[in-house]
Amino acid sequence: MSDQASAGLREEVRARYAEAARAVLEPEDGAAASCCGSSAADSCCGAGPASADAVGGFSTGLYREGETDGLPEEAVLASLGCGNPIAVADLREGERVLDLGSGGGIDVLLSARRVGPSGFAYGVDMTDEMLELARRNAAKAGAQNVEFRKGQIEDLPLPDAAVDVVISNCVVNLSVDKPAVLAEMFRVLVPGGRIGITDVVAEDHVTAADRAAAGSYAGCIAGALSRAEYLDGLTVAGFADASVTFTHEAAPGMHSAIIRAVKPATE
Repeated sequence: MSDQASAGLREEVRARYAEAARAVLEPEDGAAASCCGSSAADSCCGAGPASADAVGGFSTGLYREGETDGLPEEAVLASLGCGNPIAVADLREGERVLDLGSGGGIDVLLSARRVGPSGFAYGVDMTDEMLELARRNAAKAGAQNVEFRKGQIEDLPLPDAAVDVVISNCVVNLSVDKPAVLAEMFRVLVPGGRIGITDVVAEDHVTAADRAAAGSYAGCIAGALSRAEYLDGLTVAGFADASVTFTHEAAPGMHSAIIRAVKPATE
């Protein structure tokens, strides 16, 4: 992919999620705050699994009953993921967690609860509007052990071996340089650290051309990796014990999935 094409796709993604954040930050008079656009065709949410080109087509009922209680409504409204990384990352008291593409902050705030005051949760996002929303939500929640940093997930603004766990919720598929993302995950993890992320993943028989025909890059379809591509990429990055587990079909040949892997304790 050319630099120009990559820049164009990155801007498409940034603009779409900036619009979603603004819809929550500045809802229209008389309208409830929503992460959705004015129609299913241009919405970041969509109506359900049949809407393959809609971020929220994957995001219904992801969090367990009561799990988001006490969070600002705006954090819940701006949740645009395809899974619940908190449920799969096995977070423990005192751990340091990094959320890639943290959006409105819901998974950072939930992580901060799980790791407790002795732990810490970072969020990285490239969208100014999402960062504003996330920081506002953290203030409303009274969360002290969180920090949101501006940056790209291909070049994370954290030092080496800075965190114990990396999570992410339907964001890696949006990157224009996935090998760089996987390498950065590996870099910022401590030896023995782990990833527990959710993402949209294609079945191996679904070609890149098929994915491009099924939906847009910003809609979490065209940029999705296949299961084999994900596993190969994690191995190349240095991870061990990698797994990609499909959870439910979001579109023909496309699944919400749980991805786990470990950075070896000794390299």
